[in-house]
Amino acid sequence: MVRQGAFLRGLIAATFTPLHDDGTINTAAIPEMVDHLVKQNIAGMYVLGSTGEGVSLTHEERCTIAEAFVEAAVGQLPVIIQCGCESLSQARLLATHAQNIGADAISAVSPVYFKPDSVETLVDSMAEIAAGAPDLPFYYYHIPSVTGVNLNMVEFLKLGSDRIPNLRGIKFTSLNVFEYQSCLEFAGDRFEILWGLDEMLLSGLAAGARAAVGSTYNFAAPIYHQLIQAFSQGNLNLAREQQSKSQELVRTFLPYGPRAAQKAIMSMVAVECGPTRLPVKMLSESQIQDLRNDLTKIGFFDWIASTRSEG
Repeated sequence: MVRQGAFLRGLIAATFTPLHDDGTINTAAIPEMVDHLVKQNIAGMYVLGSTGEGVSLTHEERCTIAEAFVEAAVGQLPVIIQCGCESLSQARLLATHAQNIGADAISAVSPVYFKPDSVETLVDSMAEIAAGAPDLPFYYYHIPSVTGVNLNMVEFLKLGSDRIPNLRGIKFTSLNVFEYQSCLEFAGDRFEILWGLDEMLLSGLAAGARAAVGSTYNFAAPIYHQLIQAFSQGNLNLAREQQSKSQELVRTFLPYGPRAAQKAIMSMVAVECGPTRLPVKMLSESQIQDLRNDLTKIGFFDWIASTRSEG
């Protein structure tokens, strides 16, 4: 029986997939990555999502990466495996694999070439995937800026509650805070709506978020821990100050390409993650140095050092 009530709380890192210089996967780096996240008080991991370049990996590579994260995290952090891809049948196989290896939950993004044309079609599509792992909580990955699928998420929860027995919630990566709050109010204790925009975490908290999934939590968790603490204590000035740091960080690395730049930052501060895989263009050595200089100018390395003990 899929668990109800509280499951995920706090910061959940959308993990990177470490690669060797030749582009092959590097599972040897994963235990070190997990140890780093544990030390940063991360509450869970979201594996093979956008940050993890999941859709750019082969089926076999995705299985290998999922196994490595589950093995490294056992007894330490819950692991959510993102299984979505263009083929629903393959996504269902990935879901079954996630359940068989001991993952804690699964998630799936919508197909993006043949897009679901209605909430009903989206629910049917996600039901096909979720059925591959009936014993695991399932979270739909809502990221309309990438998928172009911008259907009503409250309606998805209403219809999905009947058609997807293991539906546990939504990874909500959208600017629509109004819809997010509506989802939370509909969800009650049955569903969890995970906030998905790092640079707007304060908005998510104000709307009622209790768990958030993000890529910058890998290397900038101290900033967000202080933001959450300040918000919980009613210190909105400090919370806004920390959110401003997060936004300045994002503004700094975006021009370099968000996926490649964040992977480079992770390599700078914690664990060597290697290059990105095409079609995500990797950064040159000169670009990495420029990025490091830009991060130094805004004070990023001081921010994560000065707030680490306070997180």
